[in-house]
Amino acid sequence: MSDQTTATDTSWLSPEALEQVRAQVPLVYVDAVPVRVDPLGNVTKVGLLLRQAADGTISRMVVTGRVLFGERVRDALVRHCEKDLGPLALPRIPVDPSPFTVVEYFPDPDRSGFHDPRHHAVSLAYVVPVDGECTPTQQALDLAWFTPEEAVSPAVRDQMTGGHDRLIRLALAHVGQLP
Repeated sequence: MSDQTTATDTSWLSPEALEQVRAQVPLVYVDAVPVRVDPLGNVTKVGLLLRQAADGTISRMVVTGRVLFGERVRDALVRHCEKDLGPLALPRIPVDPSPFTVVEYFPDPDRSGFHDPRHHAVSLAYVVPVDGECTPTQQALDLAWFTPEEAVSPAVRDQMTGGHDRLIRLALAHVGQLP
């Protein structure tokens, strides 16, 4: 038996290496639907970012991002919520989170209804109550809070791409508040 250890590099891949991996391997992502809740736990607002989507459009979307090598899913959720909503957002993420659904994004928009032109990605989706002050960072152009009814309205759904409109409907159905 060798006494040699294996070095592990947890840093970001170079853009070229990431492109190569994306072409050959599904990547793990997290999608977080930020919500405000009343004292009874009912969703009163759904937070949607306005940012540049993977297809180049400016779209309303949820908090989303990759899980890094060696990173716990919970830590990825916290990191992406803080990155997109600001460090004072105070997301309530359980110690051992369970997704409400698993979403598969494909380069072919007809494959699953969830689309990412860059690659095949598997995303664990969560509803994340947010208690603090949200100040979107440079990654987002805007953060708007919508009632559940507004979030699934045609006017707001038309601002979403990649299947995020479906994800909002799934999230609200999961918490029993799909209008």
